[in-house]
Amino acid sequence: MSSITESIVLDALRVVTDPDLGRDIVSLGFVKNLSIKDSLVSFTIELTTPACPAKDQMRDQAEAAVAKLSGISKVDVNMTASVRPVVSPESSAAPIPGIKNIIAVGAGKGGVGKTTVAVNLAVALSQRGGRVGMIDADVYGPNVPIMLGLESQLSSDGKKIVPAKKHGVQVVSMGFLADSNAPIIWRGPMLHGIVKQFFKDVRWDELDYLVVDMPPGTGDVALSLSQTVPVAGAIVVTTPQKVSLADSRRAVAMYRKLKVPILGIIENMSSYVCNNCNHESNIFGKGGGEIVAAELDVPFLGQIPIYEPIRVGSDSGLPIVLMESDSSAARAFMQVSERAAAQISIASYESIESAKQV
Repeated sequence: MSSITESIVLDALRVVTDPDLGRDIVSLGFVKNLSIKDSLVSFTIELTTPACPAKDQMRDQAEAAVAKLSGISKVDVNMTASVRPVVSPESSAAPIPGIKNIIAVGAGKGGVGKTTVAVNLAVALSQRGGRVGMIDADVYGPNVPIMLGLESQLSSDGKKIVPAKKHGVQVVSMGFLADSNAPIIWRGPMLHGIVKQFFKDVRWDELDYLVVDMPPGTGDVALSLSQTVPVAGAIVVTTPQKVSLADSRRAVAMYRKLKVPILGIIENMSSYVCNNCNHESNIFGKGGGEIVAAELDVPFLGQIPIYEPIRVGSDSGLPIVLMESDSSAARAFMQVSERAAAQISIASYESIESAKQV
């Protein structure tokens, strides 16, 4: 009969820490289904996001820590994830059943590639194992269906709108509801109505992340969003160009005024590398996004290069994270998605800890 007990195994596992939360997996409650049968030990490590880049490292550390115990011949570690919601005391809006975290992707100005970033972020989170939805709230320029290769109209189950689905992402967009050549000329109350409908009149399946592609600037939709639903956080997309950085500061200030946490800044179009000679050109500058993030004390989520296939994929409905998954651009988007998911996990953990202290 083995002398190994659950407490001994758990003590051994305290050396394994979550790099984002900075605490060991035992005190975080990540260790589940611990079983000891003779010299075999098995357990599950339940992370807070399937997009954790340190997942394999944590599994290996846990296996090695337990294998060192005397009398253990085999260690079986199962890695899984359960995304936690961010509970914001700042928001009085009621959560949407089945939706854990709403992520607003915005920009201070147009032309910075915000929708391209939002689409690739959503698909990357889905590729990493998250349950993902997307709302195209850029009412005046609803381009998400084009970038995802969606042509079908929305359907109904008799009670609610049924979202379209592509590349593992559930999608609703004004682009499904309006003539593609007709301009949408709406005042604030109409914008508020469509934003509210997209959240509350859609039959969303269970979602870990609902990515909202916001209109550029600091207008009515952001205000409607903050009043309608609790937003886990906002991501601001910028280019390194001075005028874009100035507008990004305004976007961050707007979200803060609306009590929406800032998950981070993404610098898009950060550089261009020539396919023929590999010369790097900083067409719009480089590093400005990181500087602004430090200045505003918000996380910097990463840089996305200028790369022609990103545009080709967007035009053809096949995001770069799928079209060229091994490219440096796709890897940059994947890294951004992992960092964004990490910020959600951190915010969720902090909100839970704050609630305990009340």
